[in-house]
Amino acid sequence: MRGVPSFIRSDNGPEFIAKIVRNWITAVGAKTAYIEPGSPWENGYCESFNARLRDELLNGEVFCTLKEAQNIIEQWRTHYNTRRSHSALGYRPSAPET
Repeated sequence: MRGVPSFIRSDNGPEFIAKIVRNWITAVGAKTAYIEPGSPWENGYCESFNARLRDELLNGEVFCTLKEAQNIIEQWRTHYNTRRSHSALGYRPSAPET
């Protein structure tokens, strides 16, 4: 929708060290921008999002197929961005549907 980002910023955790993920990032035309080890404050937005994704979705779901995972995660992403209130935005959604 908005094109490929120039960089995908992450920590040096196992999800982003995986060869398949690194290959995908390269294939879509993005570059990786790792934060310094032991410095999660450099990536506070991502750390906050990842914590919410894990707490609100991943800890309560078991995906049987890739398609099921894609559908459920997309529903959660849409809710997170268009309906869920965000305290930093005065309890408004970050990208409300118009």
